[in-house]
Amino acid sequence: MGEAGGAVLSEPWARVLGDYEHHLVAERDLSAHSVRAYLVDLSSLAEHSMRQGIDDPTHVTIRSLRSWLATLQTLGRARTTMARRATAARVFTGWLVRTGRASSDAGALLASPKAHRELPEALSLAEVRALLDATTAAVVDDGVAGLRDLAILELLYATGIRVGELVGVDIDDVDRARRVVRVFGKGRKERMVPFGAPAADAVDGWVEGGRPELVVESSGAALFLGMRGARIDQRAVRRVVHERIAAVEGAPDLGPHGLRHTAATHLLEGGADLRSVQEILGHASLGTTQIYTHVSTERLRSAYRLAHPRA
Repeated sequence: MGEAGGAVLSEPWARVLGDYEHHLVAERDLSAHSVRAYLVDLSSLAEHSMRQGIDDPTHVTIRSLRSWLATLQTLGRARTTMARRATAARVFTGWLVRTGRASSDAGALLASPKAHRELPEALSLAEVRALLDATTAAVVDDGVAGLRDLAILELLYATGIRVGELVGVDIDDVDRARRVVRVFGKGRKERMVPFGAPAADAVDGWVEGGRPELVVESSGAALFLGMRGARIDQRAVRRVVHERIAAVEGAPDLGPHGLRHTAATHLLEGGADLRSVQEILGHASLGTTQIYTHVSTERLRSAYRLAHPRA
């Protein structure tokens, strides 16, 4: 028997979800976060199915899947949550068929509720300048932490990389002469991302003047370190970004992903083509990148409404 979300799963559900977890980790090489998200979603499906008397995942039907989503809707779950769970179910039922555990794919006909796509918030160019100028000025007082925080902010904004990619960067992943950094994105896909002179100067300042002050035996090759010398974690980076942006008057409260949105938006507004931005961000689909064209268009409309006498 297994447990998920506080409910005890039947032996068939527990066994199959255990096998599926192994598949996600060993065969698909997904991150721990992605694996956990899949299992949470499927545990919700398992609990609903068992309440309907379906104690074996191979007996799930399209009717039970739709009932599950309908129940989520009545509970007030967000459309994005429901869309994600529908996707998780379809991938799972497809795997059941491919591995010979089920004879038919119950999720093949399951439609995803269309998620309302909200435009991501981003800093203006003036706010970015204020953020980086304030962080640079604070280095005198903040010392080692200031050097590190400046390098983190400059690199996140210059490259648009994810926070998980940033914390995984080693010193040798940064080619400071060519100004490119090697990162491993979703599915461990490797890509090289360029950055400019300000980010290069900030990284140099950290590597040469800050990092040596924190290095301990457990530091390894990590580029960015926490104040105790170990590789910095995502939570610490998020705290750094939130705190530094909070010092900029009028700026929205954004984390590392907000800087990723900002980098993408500014690239497109500066004339970069969509395909290049897709490569820089590491998006598998061009459709994911296209949301930033909506951001740029919306800003253009806003500027027009404010500036044109007959808007």
